[in-house]
Amino acid sequence: MSDTSERNQAVQIPQEAFDWYDAYAHGGMDRRTFMRKLGTLVAVGYSMSVLTSALLPNYALAEQVSFNDEDIIARYEVFDSPAGYGKGKGYLVKPATGAGRYPAVLVIHENRGLNPYVKDVARRLAKAGFLAFAPDALFPVGGYPGNDDEGRALQRELDKSKVQNDFVAAAKHLKSHALGNGKLGAVGFCFGGYMVNYLAAVDSDLLAAGVPFYGTPAPKALRNNIKAPLLVQLGELDERVNKTWPEYEQDLQANHVEYHMFMYQGAHHGFHNDSTSRFDKASAELAWQRTLAFFTKKLA
Repeated sequence: MSDTSERNQAVQIPQEAFDWYDAYAHGGMDRRTFMRKLGTLVAVGYSMSVLTSALLPNYALAEQVSFNDEDIIARYEVFDSPAGYGKGKGYLVKPATGAGRYPAVLVIHENRGLNPYVKDVARRLAKAGFLAFAPDALFPVGGYPGNDDEGRALQRELDKSKVQNDFVAAAKHLKSHALGNGKLGAVGFCFGGYMVNYLAAVDSDLLAAGVPFYGTPAPKALRNNIKAPLLVQLGELDERVNKTWPEYEQDLQANHVEYHMFMYQGAHHGFHNDSTSRFDKASAELAWQRTLAFFTKKLA
């Protein structure tokens, strides 16, 4: 069976399979338990290949902008992070035309390091005219290891406060970059969505715009600091993250923060990630159009 047909069939799998994967991906279930639960669906007639195609990434499916696309120029940059792990490293992508002064966007990965999907997101931003920088939280332990399971395990072992400080340092590095225009946006997914919320809260002057995709809020004690406008992107079926939204929205309203929240009907956690069948093409494309328009308006 082809990847495409398997991904189409996977739409029909039960919602609990997506819930199990979410628990597994975020530390609430070990791999053995996750696979055992999937086995209960195989026992009632589902194909394991269809299930894993739906839930586990195939990064060959996710490339929308090639690394050698003639409209972009990509390289890696190291930055200082004295309050974090000392040094950080990220993937910097700029438009091929122009000498600089681009609006800048920090791109923040999920809880598994800088995988190919997030690097592609950075390239998409550069192709749209932005200076994009995607740090790898796993740089202190050798970088993204090539698969998500190992990446999750490595990121789970890191000191959370140091990781957060590394992203603050990355944001400051990009905001002051010689190729940037001095205005900084941030977009992130899952853990990266949390980090966008955190960056907006930890330093009121750091971001000019933030787009958290299915990310939990910053700690409540920091939320009074938020000044940056936010474009919050949520999937209707993402019960874990969505239950944090009402309280967060109350705090944003109380602090008179400009925000827009879009709830994408029938969409799962991870709906923008086109490497699995959790990808919702219509929702992802609409969310991305809104993201580009938001950054264009706020970072000009």
